[in-house]
Amino acid sequence: MDQSGNLLITELVNLPPGNVEVIVWSATDTHDHTTTSEPAPETPKRRTKIKALQNWFEKTQPAPPDFDPDQAKWEYLKEKHNL
Repeated sequence: MDQSGNLLITELVNLPPGNVEVIVWSATDTHDHTTTSEPAPETPKRRTKIKALQNWFEKTQPAPPDFDPDQAKWEYLKEKHNL
């Protein structure tokens, strides 16, 4: 909802032509009553149009900042070809 109260739809909604009923629920405060000893690491939200990959993206961790893809490829090829 924008500041003037208009509904903003930012994602593509693929519906067949015809009458559509829209139900808008207002957000409510939820309280998490679980306790943990360590905070869970935040995983960045990655958007994908492929629904099968969405769950996989949520479970993966981002590469460390010092990750070198060329070095990783070289290590893989050395192991694969017994170099």
